[in-house]
Amino acid sequence: MKNLYLSKISTGFYFFRRYPVLPVIIVILLIICSLFAEFLAQHDPLVGRLEEQDRPPVWQDSPSIISGKYSSSEYILGTDALGRDILSRIIWGARYSMIIAGIVLVTGAIGGTILGSIAGFFGGISDELLMRLVDLTLGLPFILVALATVVVFGNSMTLIIILLILFSWSGFARQVRAETIRLRATDFVAFAVTAGASPVRVIIKHILPGIINTVLVIASLNVGQLILTEASLSFLGVGIPKPTPAWGSMVAEGRDYIATSYWMALFPGLAIFAVVFAMNFLGDWLRDCLDPRLRQL
Repeated sequence: MKNLYLSKISTGFYFFRRYPVLPVIIVILLIICSLFAEFLAQHDPLVGRLEEQDRPPVWQDSPSIISGKYSSSEYILGTDALGRDILSRIIWGARYSMIIAGIVLVTGAIGGTILGSIAGFFGGISDELLMRLVDLTLGLPFILVALATVVVFGNSMTLIIILLILFSWSGFARQVRAETIRLRATDFVAFAVTAGASPVRVIIKHILPGIINTVLVIASLNVGQLILTEASLSFLGVGIPKPTPAWGSMVAEGRDYIATSYWMALFPGLAIFAVVFAMNFLGDWLRDCLDPRLRQL
């Protein structure tokens, strides 16, 4: 009986990983919320009403322990301690999370791909300098660097984006360098070099098409990590400045009320979990689809 249950769980997990319907739905909802936040959010995420503070979710029949207020159909997920709509703030938080993740991913992927391909193709001193810079970047504790930087320069979304870019390119550069070294030893690249093609043409025409799949997989896997990192910074108070709605800061604000008003921290936390879960599953699925060695299994 136990083996039967394990077999069913294994089969279900394999099906879920091979056909990631739920992660796709979550990502689509995230994109819709980020694009149409003005139309989906029923309330201003920055403005609260003290007479509406601490309302429980719409399905809860009992009143709030602190305020004694009952739920209202106007606030589906309840309100926070300042009377702001939780659902509206989550929807707007999705937009800011996607803006940060999108800018950081595009910039880090382009920069890391350029530097990694140059280091892998030319080798020598450029390769050595890049690898030492990558080791330095990976060796620095990001959270500690972010805390120190915010103390010196102040808190802003632009600063957070710059910090994330400075620490995100190294993963792309390391993987792209390894793929470039592998492709550089292939016959078609050797023929192109022998025929007199310039290094720029060889990289763009022959090496870049071979590493684009790797870049896409790394990017898809990094989306969830970037959103989680941004939420962690906001939770610590060094991420997106208040009162701008950010999932991490919403969890931090609601932790003081977790015993009495659970919804303030629970629903933003669930949003973080759902997005990171969906992005990681989609990253694995994309890797399985794009890796020819895995497709043959």
